[in-house]
Amino acid sequence: MKKQGFDRRDFLKTAVVSGAAAASATAAIATPEAAQAQQPAQAPPAPTEPSGYTFLNLDEAAFVEALVDHMVPADEISPKGTDLGVNIYIDRALAGGWGKGDRLYMQGPWKLGAPSQGYQLPLTPAQLYRAGIAATNAHCRKAYGNTFDRIAPDQRQEVLTGLSTGKITFDSGLPVRVFWTTLYQTVVEGMYSDPIYGGNRNKAGWAIIGFPGVIAVHRDHVAQYRGKPFPNKPVGIADMS
Repeated sequence: MKKQGFDRRDFLKTAVVSGAAAASATAAIATPEAAQAQQPAQAPPAPTEPSGYTFLNLDEAAFVEALVDHMVPADEISPKGTDLGVNIYIDRALAGGWGKGDRLYMQGPWKLGAPSQGYQLPLTPAQLYRAGIAATNAHCRKAYGNTFDRIAPDQRQEVLTGLSTGKITFDSGLPVRVFWTTLYQTVVEGMYSDPIYGGNRNKAGWAIIGFPGVIAVHRDHVAQYRGKPFPNKPVGIADMS
């Protein structure tokens, strides 16, 4: 794809940095050029039964689907975000313990903290996601006359750039950069987490970066395959059961 800004190549090149900033543990990601050299072009995934949403309502689902397909467009490297199941991963994450803030301290006091202090909002991640989607759609209606999922691709690009740089401000006072960091984190995780969590469908995300999956200890193969494609197919959690 020849898009400016958040195209596939920029996404892959910045995923590790952005994931680390969001305190997200992700695998090291190779450059797209190296991935293409090591992997054949990815065919579209086999059709699967559509998964219903557990947390997202219709408007939120439309936003998330438009978001992941814009950030992860279909091209010669892999399918688009919804075909990878990134939207399903996000929905399940928001509906689960992470989204509910099960491991967050949620008793205040609520003061604006430094970046090194981590997450400091009185909202659970799911509440932040919901409020951020509503605020972003409100901005899109004001700026473009429609919601994020119904505006043109170049307008979506402007919105994502505005969120990532903090040039957009929300009338509600919600911190834009905190919302964007969470948004980006979940898209990265949806591409590269184990398929058992709903994303990385058919292990296509792992195939892009040459990741072998849950069996990641291949000490005896390091010298033999240094600088060469590793021939084993990625193995997921479900494959081990």
